[in-house]
Amino acid sequence: MQSIYDFTLDELKERLKPSFRAKQVYNWIYKKYANSYDEMKNIPNDLKEDLKENYAIDILKIIKKEKSSDGSIKYLFKLHDGHTVETVFLLMREKQIGDDGVVEKGEKHTVCISTQVGCKVGCTFCLTAKGGFVRNLTVGEIVAQIVNMKRDNNIDENKSLNIVFMGMGEPLDNYKNFVHSVKVFSEEEGLYINRRRQTVSTSGISSKIEKLGNENLGIQLAISLHAVDDELRSELIPMNKAYNIKSIIDAVKKFPVDARKKVMFEYLVIKDKNDDIASAKKLLSLLDGIKAKVNLIYFNPYPGTTYQRPESKKMVEFQNYLISKGLLCTIRESKGLDISAACGQLKEKDSNESS
Repeated sequence: MQSIYDFTLDELKERLKPSFRAKQVYNWIYKKYANSYDEMKNIPNDLKEDLKENYAIDILKIIKKEKSSDGSIKYLFKLHDGHTVETVFLLMREKQIGDDGVVEKGEKHTVCISTQVGCKVGCTFCLTAKGGFVRNLTVGEIVAQIVNMKRDNNIDENKSLNIVFMGMGEPLDNYKNFVHSVKVFSEEEGLYINRRRQTVSTSGISSKIEKLGNENLGIQLAISLHAVDDELRSELIPMNKAYNIKSIIDAVKKFPVDARKKVMFEYLVIKDKNDDIASAKKLLSLLDGIKAKVNLIYFNPYPGTTYQRPESKKMVEFQNYLISKGLLCTIRESKGLDISAACGQLKEKDSNESS
């Protein structure tokens, strides 16, 4: 059965008659976060019955969540077929209240959403890879993650979120459903998440990066680079043998970038693997000619991994070198270190506890 979250507003208008009913349903699911058709007071009963019969609405169930001391929340969702996926709700900025009690700045949230059950890429540093690939998520299963986040955290319908497609799975490996979900997210009558607030993080399927650029969706691009030479990158990301660094850089150079934005290069720093100044120099050379920003990420250890978290001193030295050469570089503050925050950790933990 298809989900009510699978459709743009125009697509739903084609299915529901009279077509104004589609806008009413959209309002219920995306503004009021209705979780059943019975909640929709202005929808006639015969249409409710038709919707119940043809379009699933309660497609995700929260089966576990962990909240960090920094405000991050990790969710484990159960799908209709019993498989599970993770979503992470990140508090990027707390509410700021002035001395007079008036809110000066609201909270800022980013949600990392999944696009697949498991993943084909097989990154050696990622727990998601341990479970292998199971299936792609539907458009509705991607979209419903955000709806559930907003409902569970009582987030106002008008409150903007930033979305990053960088949970479980490789978004460009589920290309059609990922692109369609971008369009659903940006519907003005729905969640209305501006496409500039949507970022796709890819391991580097260069042919799909080029295809995505031609779609000109207006979303932001992040590349999970993690290494500056093919030998190390192939160790970390076996898919690099098919889509090497040069092919990725060439595709990125063709990608349309908003004048106010940059392409983000995610660089997972692993102790004694890629944390030296020689690597920083190679990275600088690789990104020459690209409007780039580098995001250094501490490796988040998990039981059984042979990789280690880098020293803070080395991270700062790496950052300072790039900045001194004119390349924008930030160190991502690790979120959720006291919970199962790395991709696949909560799912893996739940599997171990259940077995």
